[in-house]
Amino acid sequence: MYHYLEEELDLLKTKVIKMGSLVEEQLDFSIRALFESNLELAKIVIERDSKVDKYDVKIDKLCQRIFALTQPVAVDLRVILSALKINNDLERIGDIAVNIAERAETLKDHLYILKEVGLDSMAEKVKIIMRKTIDSIVNNDHDLAFSVIKSDDVIDNMERDIFKRLVEMMEKDSAVIRPCAHCISLLRHIERLADHATNIAEEVVFLVDSKIIKHKKILDNPDINPEEII
Repeated sequence: MYHYLEEELDLLKTKVIKMGSLVEEQLDFSIRALFESNLELAKIVIERDSKVDKYDVKIDKLCQRIFALTQPVAVDLRVILSALKINNDLERIGDIAVNIAERAETLKDHLYILKEVGLDSMAEKVKIIMRKTIDSIVNNDHDLAFSVIKSDDVIDNMERDIFKRLVEMMEKDSAVIRPCAHCISLLRHIERLADHATNIAEEVVFLVDSKIIKHKKILDNPDINPEEII
C-alpha cells in the first residue's frame, strides 16, 4: 500500500509543478502582452486559461483519490494538504493573468501612464517573485519560500506609492481619469499576485518545517533583506 502511496504522491507533485510552470508562463505572457500591446499574446493567455482550469480539477481529483484509497497520515498528509492549497492559489494566479491580458487592448494607448507611475517595475518584480515561488515548490526550499514571504512587504509599499501617483494624475488632468481607473484595477491585480505567491510560500514552509506561519510576521531573520530579494 505504501508503495502505491509513494507513486501517487510523486504524481501529485509532478502535476503541481506542471501547473506552476504553466501559470508562470501565463503570467509572463500576460505582462508582456500588456506592456508590449501584443494582442495576439493576450489572446493566447485567455484561450489557455481552460488548460489551467483542467489542471486544477485534475489535481483536486487526484488528492481526493489519495485520501479515499490510502488514508495518509503525518508527512504524507501534509503533502496532500499543501498541494490542495497551492493548487488553489495557482489557479487564482492563472485567473489574474487573464485579467491582466484582457487590459492589453484597453490600455494600449496609455502605456506612458503605466511606466510613469512605475507599474512596469512592479510587474517585473512580481514576475521574479513568482519564479522564486515555483522554484521553492520544485526544490522544497525553505529559505527561498521565506524570501518570497518577506518580499510581499516590498510589493505592498509599491502599491501604495503607485496608487498615490495615479490619484495625483487624475486630480491634475480629468482626461486621464478613465485610463487611470483601469490602472488602479490593474494595480490591485498585480498586488494580489504577490499575495497568492506568499500563500504558496507559506505552504512550502508548512510542508518542509511542519509549521503554520499564516498571519504571522516572520521578518525576524536579519539575514534576509527584502530590497535584495527582487
